[in-house]
Amino acid sequence: MKNALITGITGQDGSYLAELLLEKGYNVYGIWRRKANVDYGNIAHLKDRITLIYADMTDIVSLVSAMRISQADEVYNLAAQSFVSTSWDTPIGTADINAVGVTNMLEAVRTIKPEARFYQASTSEMFGLVQETPQTEKTPFYPRSPYGVAKLYGHWITKNYRESYNMFACSGILFNHESERRGIEFVTRKITDAVARIKLGLQDYVELGNMDSKRDWGHSKDYVRAMWLMLQQDKPDDYVIATNETRTVREFVETAFSHARIDIEWHGKGVDETGIDKATGKTIVRINKKFFRPAEVDVLLGNPEKAEKILGWKREISFSELVERMVKNDMELVKKEIRIKEISG
Repeated sequence: MKNALITGITGQDGSYLAELLLEKGYNVYGIWRRKANVDYGNIAHLKDRITLIYADMTDIVSLVSAMRISQADEVYNLAAQSFVSTSWDTPIGTADINAVGVTNMLEAVRTIKPEARFYQASTSEMFGLVQETPQTEKTPFYPRSPYGVAKLYGHWITKNYRESYNMFACSGILFNHESERRGIEFVTRKITDAVARIKLGLQDYVELGNMDSKRDWGHSKDYVRAMWLMLQQDKPDDYVIATNETRTVREFVETAFSHARIDIEWHGKGVDETGIDKATGKTIVRINKKFFRPAEVDVLLGNPEKAEKILGWKREISFSELVERMVKNDMELVKKEIRIKEISG
């Protein structure tokens, strides 16, 4: 029975990965930060099946202790300040966690159990101002945010530890992946939550930023399977994990509303754009400049050919099914919220 240590276990990817590893018979350990109020996040249903260890990505002593306790055979480093727009507000904090924190974790592994296999969560945001389309493992990087820059450091330090210390260290360059467990601060979840609230009469409209940004969207459950596959290979390497399909934010909005049986008609363009409910004539989508990035990443489209060939990985959940799952989940959550309010008076 293998031991696995997951940083960022309470997040979207961490929870799906924990489920996958438990299904495969692993002893699962997770790192979480001490808070005044205990919040299990996405792993509340797993808390009795995993071992949680208090540690912090900026505190190498705590990470060494976590490695000593877990004796992990596989380490999945998913912890991050993961919100791109927040990285402009807290660039130093983002670097501490997303860049230096990776080095801390690698050092902890190297100190306690250098033969352990290490996975680093890299990101398509490292491509930023893309130099070629689609993006592959050989595409030059050009990050356009403090988040992307910090993640690029984490990516390269992982590669350096692999080559310098002969560690089994891999990076998954994951393109946008969402799910029902995505945080409400992310635009995709903001959209599906708003769709549910508008449909159920709790909200009139949603404000969004650049509707023309193009992303390659997949489901987190598919992507954590790729993480595990990377650490089962004979040799460590880096892989792009993507769908090779690109969609605009506008398409995501239209698909989400369509699953709630609301058709949108668009008026205007850019910052003056609005989305009108065809049935009621009400404005349900508005554009607000404050949601535009200082430096926009216009198009992200990944080619997963290497992962498909070597890992045998393929995504199973389509774009439409991904959005439908998110809308259905948020509809149920909002209905529950309404029932609670009715009961409480």
